[in-house]
Amino acid sequence: MVEQGLIRAAQAGDRDALITLLREIEGHVYKTAFYILHNEQDALDASQEALIRVYTKIGSYEEKAQFKTWVGRIVTNICIDKFRRAKPTVSMDEHEMVIKDKHDVEREVMSGYLAQDIQEAIDQLPEHHRTVIVLRYIQDLSYNEIADCLDLPLNTVKSYLFRARQQLQNRLQEYQKGGVSG
Repeated sequence: MVEQGLIRAAQAGDRDALITLLREIEGHVYKTAFYILHNEQDALDASQEALIRVYTKIGSYEEKAQFKTWVGRIVTNICIDKFRRAKPTVSMDEHEMVIKDKHDVEREVMSGYLAQDIQEAIDQLPEHHRTVIVLRYIQDLSYNEIADCLDLPLNTVKSYLFRARQQLQNRLQEYQKGGVSG
């Protein structure tokens, strides 16, 4: 993701290296924040706060963890704090998932409904389950990276993921049967 030389240069005070580093991670930071907070403005605020924190704390980064894990921990903690303070509500109207298959309209419509159902099911998970689902399946972090990012034992991460997947499966089966109204 990011070259270690760039990180070391930024830690040594190279402002251009630090700006390049921040530009390389800003998309990843926003994506993580958005998937946790589900609100564009909140995600932008959290992303900005996370990038500022990376900017001011780059000197404290140690190579014990991967850089993306360290950044992930920063943005996740900021999002969790925001979530606890604000308890945001989510409007799916603001964030439509667009499927780009123009050849099969029926499949496109069904995929859109499925994507919406999945997003709604994720939204309804408890905060800790939603966070591990986002980090695992949206950000593609390993179990160990999630454990490092959230400062949790590995078995707790595995347990959260197992329970979250069960809850998602149950919820999606309910949607499929038409038992849940959106």
